[in-house]
Amino acid sequence: MLGKNKSSASDTEARVKVGTILGDGTVFEGDLKAPEAVRIDGTVNGNCTCEKELILGKNGHVKGNISAQHVIISGRVDGDIAAQGKLELLSTGKIVGNISARSLVIDEDASFDGRCTMTASQIEEPSKKNDEL
Repeated sequence: MLGKNKSSASDTEARVKVGTILGDGTVFEGDLKAPEAVRIDGTVNGNCTCEKELILGKNGHVKGNISAQHVIISGRVDGDIAAQGKLELLSTGKIVGNISARSLVIDEDASFDGRCTMTASQIEEPSKKNDEL
């Protein structure tokens, strides 16, 4: 993150209109699906699917897979993450699992243990790609 303020991630969090909040100390058992942005400061024991942003706060913990348009991680994720847009792993964040994202930002002191796959904005059909070779 060259030339970027550390406060820019918190600025992004402040600009997002959050539709669902799981507060600190809350434990949610099961899969979570939401059409709007979600902020998690508690624990989710299950998969999280969000059509917009998913923000995992510093005390947040997800034990399952995450799928969302944009993902900001300040807490801990034990599972795979699929972000159609940008995935931001902040300095207090920890991911144990594989990630797939179009854009990836990892702050200094963040922890990531897994594989990363960068996706294109438009995925080509495999048959067309092979025909061109």
